[in-house]
Amino acid sequence: MGMSGLTALVTGGTAGIGRAVAVQLAREGAEVVVHGRDADRGASVVAEIETAGGSARFVRADLADSGDIKRLAQEAGDVDVLINNAGIYKFLPTSDMTEDLLDQHMSLNTKAPYLLVKALAPGMVQRGRGSIVNISTLAAAVPTKGTGMYSASKAALEQLTRIWAAEYAEHGVRVNTVAPGPTRTPGTDAMDAVTLKAVADTTAMRRIAEPEEVASAVTFLASHRASYITGTVLEVAGGRPAIG
Repeated sequence: MGMSGLTALVTGGTAGIGRAVAVQLAREGAEVVVHGRDADRGASVVAEIETAGGSARFVRADLADSGDIKRLAQEAGDVDVLINNAGIYKFLPTSDMTEDLLDQHMSLNTKAPYLLVKALAPGMVQRGRGSIVNISTLAAAVPTKGTGMYSASKAALEQLTRIWAAEYAEHGVRVNTVAPGPTRTPGTDAMDAVTLKAVADTTAMRRIAEPEEVASAVTFLASHRASYITGTVLEVAGGRPAIG
C-alpha cells in the first residue's frame, strides 16, 4: 500500500488488534513504533516484524500519565501514521461504576488520543501529509447494557474524529475511526462455547472477528488507497442482524 518511508505509531501495539495492525503496517513498508507497557511483549512484536523483514522499535509509556504521553510523542519522532488503539474497558452498570474507573476510561480512551493528536498532527501538517486512525467500538453506536462509560468515552473519540477531520483536511491530514464488533481476544478464548455463541450471534455473520480482519480495515484507512476518505466511522462488526 505504498508505506515505504513512513513512520507509524501504534498505541497498545503489543496484543490483539494493535499487534495485528503493527504487523500489517510493517508488512506494507512502514517503520512501526510499537507502544505498550510490557517490554517483553513489545520485544516479541518487534522480533516478529523484523523476522518478516520489516522495521520496528518499542517505546514503553503509560498513557494515563500526560508527561509520558508527551515523551512517547517525542521519542516516536516524525510520525506519518498514528493509530490510537490503546484503551480500557470495564463493563459495569452505572450504579457500580466508580469515579476512579470513570476517570480511567476518559483518560485512556479519550484524553490520551487527544494529547497524541495535539502533539503529532502539527508535524503532519507541516509535512503536508498524514493519517490518523482511531479505534472505537460498535458499542458507541448500539446501546449495550453495562458498557455506559466505555461507550461514552469512545463516542467522544468518534466525535473528535469528525472534528479533527474537518480541522486538518486542507493540510493533507486524514482522520478516521474503525469501530470493531466482537473480536477474538484472550477474554473470548476463555469463554465457554455457549457464551461465545451468544456473542457471535449478535452479528449478522454469526461469528466474531479475528484481530487481523479489523487490522486490515485500519491499514486500508491509514494508506493512500483511502486518500479521499476522512471523517468516517467504519464499522467492522460482521453486520447487524435483522429484527424479527
